[in-house]
This record gives sequence, C-alpha cells and structure tokens, in this order.
Amino acid sequence: MLLKPDPTFYPSARMAMQGPRERHAYVALLDPAGDTRPDGLATVDLDPVSPTYGEIVHTVDMPDTGDELHHFGWNVCSAALCPYAPHPHIERRYLVVPGLRSSRIYILDTKADPRRPELVKTIEPEQLFERTGYSRPHTVHCGPDGIYVSALGNVDGDGPGGIFILDHQTFEPLGRWEVDRGPQYLHYDFWWHLAHDTMLTSEWGTPNMVEGGLNPELLVGRQYGHRLHVWDLRRRRHQQTLDLGDEHQIALELRPAHDPTKAYGFVNTVASVEDLTTSVFTWHRTNGTWQVERTVSVPPEPAATEQLPPALQPFGAVPPLSTDQVLSLDDRFLFLSCWGTGELKAFDVTDPLKPVETGSVRIGGIVARTPHPAHPDRPLGGGPQMVEASRDGKRVYFTNSLYRAWDDQFYPDGIDSWMVKVDVADDGGLSLDPDFFVDFSADGRRAHQIRLEGGDASSDSYCYP
Repeated sequence: MLLKPDPTFYPSARMAMQGPRERHAYVALLDPAGDTRPDGLATVDLDPVSPTYGEIVHTVDMPDTGDELHHFGWNVCSAALCPYAPHPHIERRYLVVPGLRSSRIYILDTKADPRRPELVKTIEPEQLFERTGYSRPHTVHCGPDGIYVSALGNVDGDGPGGIFILDHQTFEPLGRWEVDRGPQYLHYDFWWHLAHDTMLTSEWGTPNMVEGGLNPELLVGRQYGHRLHVWDLRRRRHQQTLDLGDEHQIALELRPAHDPTKAYGFVNTVASVEDLTTSVFTWHRTNGTWQVERTVSVPPEPAATEQLPPALQPFGAVPPLSTDQVLSLDDRFLFLSCWGTGELKAFDVTDPLKPVETGSVRIGGIVARTPHPAHPDRPLGGGPQMVEASRDGKRVYFTNSLYRAWDDQFYPDGIDSWMVKVDVADDGGLSLDPDFFVDFSADGRRAHQIRLEGGDASSDSYCYP
C-alpha cells in the first residue's frame, strides 16, 4: 500500500498521454505444441537509448504446461482514481495472467525488477470452478472495485460465459459478476463507460465451439457471436441487446472512448458469411438509448486456390480476419489488425460514425507473406494480430499469433513468431520501424498479447475528462 496514489495512475487520458515513454513491454508466449513446454512471459526492451533496445531481456516460464497464455492485465490502474474507488493506494505492480485452456491464473510481481517479473501466486482451476462456475479465463480489466476477468464458458466448456471478480489485494476469486444476465449466453470481451454506469460485452463462442479451430458449419450456420450486450454496471443486470446482424460472425474487441464524457465505442467482427468482409461497428447512446451502426468495411482479397489453406480454398479469397483493434488515448485514431491479409490499418475516428482511413502497413499475411524491412528476403507467416498503442499515441506494437488451433488452421505451414513497431505520424500515417523486429523463432514459442510498462491504450479506464 502507498501513502499516495501510484504515479502511473492518471485522472484523465489527456494526462496519461503526457506521461513518460514506455521502457519495456511484457509479451505472452504460448507453446505451439500445447503440452511439450510451459508458456512464458517475455520482457522486451523498448528504451531507444538502451544497448538492448528491441531485444528480449528476460523470460519467465510458467510452472505448468498446457496453459495457452492469452490476454492478461494489471491488478490495478487509473480507474483507482474514480470518486467511488475503494482502493486508490494499491500499486500497479502485479500482472494477472490467465491460461485460456488450463483455466489457471498466474500472478506476477514486477516491482523488485520490472524487467524480471516474479511468479508469486497461482490460482488453480479447481478454485476458479468452485468460486465462479466459469472456466477459460480470457480478458483482464482493472476496475475501480476489483479485478474483472471474462470467461468463455462454464466448467464443461459450454455456456453461458461471463465475468468474475478477483480481490484487489489477495487475488482470491470472489464469484460471478452477473446478477441477472437476461438473454446473454455467448461471451468474449467486456469494457465499460464508468461515468455512465454501463458495461458492454461481446460474443465469440463457448470453449467447445472455438478450441478446435474455426468450425465452418458453425460459421455458415451463423452460430458464432454477433451481438453486444449492455449492462447496468453497478446493479450488474442486463439491460439491452444490440444485434450486429447474424451474417457478421464473431464480435470481438470492445474499445470504448477514453473520455468519460463520451458514450460511444467500437467493436470489430471477424468475417461476414455473405462476402468474407470484416467490419467495425460503432455503438453510441442517443436520447438515452444505445444503438449500433456499421462504420468500417474491409473486403477480402482474391487469391488462387493453391495459395490458400484448406479452410479458405472454397472461397477463392483471403478474408481480412480482423482480430484486434486499439483506440488511441485521445480518441482520434483506431488501429485495426487484419490478420488474414497481413495489414494494419489506421482510421481517424474523430467523428466515430464516419471513420476515415489514414494509413496502412503490410507484413505477413496468409498469401502475401510480406517481409519486414529488417529482413527483406524472409517471408513472414502470421500477420498483425494483438495490437497495442503507446500512451502518447505515437507508437503501435503488434505480434502475429492469434490462438494455437486457429494459427494452425490458417497458417498450416507454421508461424515463426515476431513483434514489430509502427510509428504513427501526426496525420495518422503509418510506417514500420525498420530497426525494430523482435524475433521469437529461437525461443520457439508464439507471441500474443503485449502490455506496456505503466499502462497503455487498452489497459486503463479514466473517470475525468
């Protein structure tokens, strides 16, 4: 406990943008075989004046195999400065790292040496099952009153999925968050508008629907998620369902405006069953009612059948497969990953209902295999996947692995994993940093989510404009 709030907490996103530059990143690593070696958490040096800039400076291995580390987060963040936060003096020092397949949760302490996190606690799956009834913990967000964690399903791998809470100090699972879930069954991401007492959740599928890879029958049958759910955050009750249209399958990442006076945000869908288009939808509240509109469409790219993996050969095209997005802290730019075509796009979303594309870079891709400037003769598998932006919005980092079974399905020849950096111009133009290429191929594990020192564009929530 601190006598005053952690200096990495900021009352507003505007103040966070003025904070110090990130010096290192934490990157989740997964074993592509699934059970031959433990997953890990790598520390990457991001300090441009450091002699080890752009290098992996440490890796901590988990004690078990089969975890599939995926999305992780901080124990506490700027939300602790909200007027009703009960824990304003807890430090941002612990990383809460769930194993998506094992339902195990690791707690790592970064305080003693931020470059060398130390494993200090493990929450075993049996305890999670007993306390919450959920399994497959997926996304971690630090809220004003606890650590919120989403889960894809129940103990048997079916639905409903939902959210549970961990205690800020002990990390003990407290129980299921929902009091009245209404019609909500499928689950994926969640985030909130704290000043509006509203949470939103999105839909992917139950563990049994997704762990074996993308199921073509479920996709064509429009059985994956395509809805947003609106919740009363304080009362923990379902209020409204926003249907994106069942042709828009797999509604993933939620990116609400960082300014708490604004009541809108963005969600991306992976593919349309009608034309393989990937989309971004904008939700917003008008006259007290939440609505959603499709505001970005990214079409597939034609490709010869022999260039495609079996899952895509009947379509004769590469879908963009948008799997992640991040919104800059000034709410100006939205960065959208297109894992299938190997493209990262930037949009000016100053008008959230009329995004304007401002930039693009290409690397990897199912067909293109576009190399990085640092290795122009090396074709790359995978593509822009997990995206993270610096607090000042000038740098975007991303990795190229999605999810083990899905990696193998869309890149059957394998993925050598990497992490790259994109520089963002004042007008939203993008350019790959030719001197930043973190190669995980020697390690043999695949890089997934990135968290930046002191918070990033998708870590914190703010209660002041």
